[in-house]
Amino acid sequence: MSVPAPPFTPSADRRNALDRAHIGDIEGALGTVRAFDSGPRLTARRKLATLLAVLGPGVVVMVADNDAGTISVFAQTGQDHGMRLLWVLAALCPALYVTQEMVARLGAVTGAGHARLTLERFGRLWCGFSLADLLALNLATLVTELIGVALALRYLGVATDVSVPIAAAVLIAVTCNGSFRRWERAMYAMVAGDLALIPLAVLCHPRPGHLASGLIPSLGGGSPASTLLLLLVALVGTTLAPAQLFFQQSSVVDKRITPRWLDYERADTAIGAALFAACAAGVMILSAAALGAGAAHGHFHDAAAVARGIGGHFGRAAGVVFAIALLNASLLGAGVVSLSGSYAIAEVVGIKHSLHRSWRDARAFHSSFAAIVVLAAAIVLLPRLPLGAVTTLVQAFAGILLPSTLVLLLILCNDTELLGPLTNGRWLNATAIAAVGVVLALSTLLTITTVLPHLAIGVALLATAALLTGGGLALATSYLRDPRPTGPPRTLTPWQRRTWSTPSLELVAHPEPRRPRVLALALLRVYILAIAGLLLLKLVGAVP
Repeated sequence: MSVPAPPFTPSADRRNALDRAHIGDIEGALGTVRAFDSGPRLTARRKLATLLAVLGPGVVVMVADNDAGTISVFAQTGQDHGMRLLWVLAALCPALYVTQEMVARLGAVTGAGHARLTLERFGRLWCGFSLADLLALNLATLVTELIGVALALRYLGVATDVSVPIAAAVLIAVTCNGSFRRWERAMYAMVAGDLALIPLAVLCHPRPGHLASGLIPSLGGGSPASTLLLLLVALVGTTLAPAQLFFQQSSVVDKRITPRWLDYERADTAIGAALFAACAAGVMILSAAALGAGAAHGHFHDAAAVARGIGGHFGRAAGVVFAIALLNASLLGAGVVSLSGSYAIAEVVGIKHSLHRSWRDARAFHSSFAAIVVLAAAIVLLPRLPLGAVTTLVQAFAGILLPSTLVLLLILCNDTELLGPLTNGRWLNATAIAAVGVVLALSTLLTITTVLPHLAIGVALLATAALLTGGGLALATSYLRDPRPTGPPRTLTPWQRRTWSTPSLELVAHPEPRRPRVLALALLRVYILAIAGLLLLKLVGAVP
């Protein structure tokens, strides 16, 4: 008589690998960790060598977060409001790290991408909603990335009809070469170009008093409520984007990072978050210094105008450095956004999906990547496209659709069948719930003040509070953790807890579709789509 295996067993790394290319050595841009290497890291030298090998998914996705859309939105913030909204960035960074740490942990422990877990644990309907949101936002975001390429190279004297096709070809060539290590090294080169924003901002000699005052929460003055709230939602959407969540989880799986190396991946994510904050603050400082006063104040056009303003204020060389950083940021963001969609499609369909594979070995995966890049390039080449307005609008819609993704992520990270002893702690849940609540509040305020522009902001705040205290979030978060008495046995050693991985997904019991959770998710879905629809109608002039 066979004895069933306990629900929590020691690590059997990559038992859930959908693609065999996800099994093997970690082959990073800066080093290698062998699959059979289980030795302790006792010296600083060995720890550093391991960190350099694991480093990549967090740094790439976080610096890629400072993409064309982020640069445009933070440049607009600095130009229109100076340093008064620097506190928003300071508040967003902890939430950014928490959400990205959750997906990194899911990827390392389960060995499965975000789209596949959504399909396995929520079913086809919610996976379809999640995938549709991701692909639609990815296409729109990729358009903004190629807009960034066009604006940067236009400043450097290259026509859009030439720059955009070349950028699309470079992205496809770099991604489809069949080597994860070469791809990651190319991403690191773009990261280095993006980081040029930091010394450029330091050379502006920002006043410490202005920086300190910007960290005190306040709203920029002189702007209509709906305009300011649109900017705040765009700041959230460009910092916490669904594509980042999908990409980092899939990248952790593709790089073959297992629970054994999870602490190093957390460090990778923290380093990336710090670099993102420094770059985003640099953009705001540069824009505020060059364009925050005078005729340009309150009249943001696009990132190319920001480059011209920086060049006019600090010299041509400064404008060129900003344009090069914008170019690198756009290419890096385009690579991450496109790959997140290709990974998600392949995980749901069940086909080969690894950067370790060449075009010939994974045609469908690489073809889906190339197709979305080519489609976005064709859209950018359309005449009379309002580049600056499109960029801000895309980031705002990303912020509006974000809560749905965050709630599903939160439920997954409280699923004891998936993460066992590595489920979320209370402070992680509190931070993530607060992020969802803030985004929903901003979205609701934005809708109210857009549809009723003459309504006082105080009345709008009261209406928002009334809508959000109806119990929707409480209902959703009350059913995060599965009430069944499952959990790690008390006999697990610290080593077993650190290296625990998910049993085969085919053998894991599917969660019961409890009505309160389903109702909460459905209400959240309808509410977010209603907000997005009303905003879109108002922006195109359909709502009086």
